[in-house]
Amino acid sequence: MKLKLQVVTPEKLAFTGEADGVSLPTKSGQITILPRHIALVSTIKSGALVVKQGAEEVLMAVHGGFVEVKNDEVLVMTNLAERVEEIDEAKAEAARQEAQKRLQELDKADNVAFADAAALLEKSLLQLKVVRRKYNRHL
Repeated sequence: MKLKLQVVTPEKLAFTGEADGVSLPTKSGQITILPRHIALVSTIKSGALVVKQGAEEVLMAVHGGFVEVKNDEVLVMTNLAERVEEIDEAKAEAARQEAQKRLQELDKADNVAFADAAALLEKSLLQLKVVRRKYNRHL
């Protein structure tokens, strides 16, 4: 028995297919969904989403959103979903450094610029975490 999985962002259908299991970060902690899982709706937080397909794993970075599980169908609606192969580690590291520099230089009273820099830092850290998890390197 398999799960039917869809991972959807506002820009694209990031993944569609069958899976033996799905692990993802929720506000309550990491969960793993297997066939015959109880019905569930939960918010998800930034982290790694792992799709298990036999001996293979598809690793993705996800950023916020919701997961719905019903009748062996899993729908993940997220703001960002990037497969580990799509992430350029050097670009993510450069973005992290740039965001940290901007945060140090910014006046915290400039709420919009501060929020933009903080969001860039969060996204780049998420990308680095997922890439380095794939290759077992620490952040």
